[in-house]
Amino acid sequence: MAETTITPLDDGPYLVKGPAKVVDARGNEFQVQGKTIALCRCGSSSTKPFCDGTHIKIGFKSTDRAAGRAG
Repeated sequence: MAETTITPLDDGPYLVKGPAKVVDARGNEFQVQGKTIALCRCGSSSTKPFCDGTHIKIGFKSTDRAAGRAG
């Protein structure tokens, strides 16, 4: 099975690479197989949970870094 990685971009979305199942608040499922998707982090996308680039228009800023190793 292919590995899945999630990378938060500075001032932008989470990039999800690899197989994943995204489930929204209503329980709608979005299957992702072997491609890259961008998930909204700014909260203003009109295509939530996916990024539509609105973070650029609203000046979203975030350079979060992990506090430590998970696991």
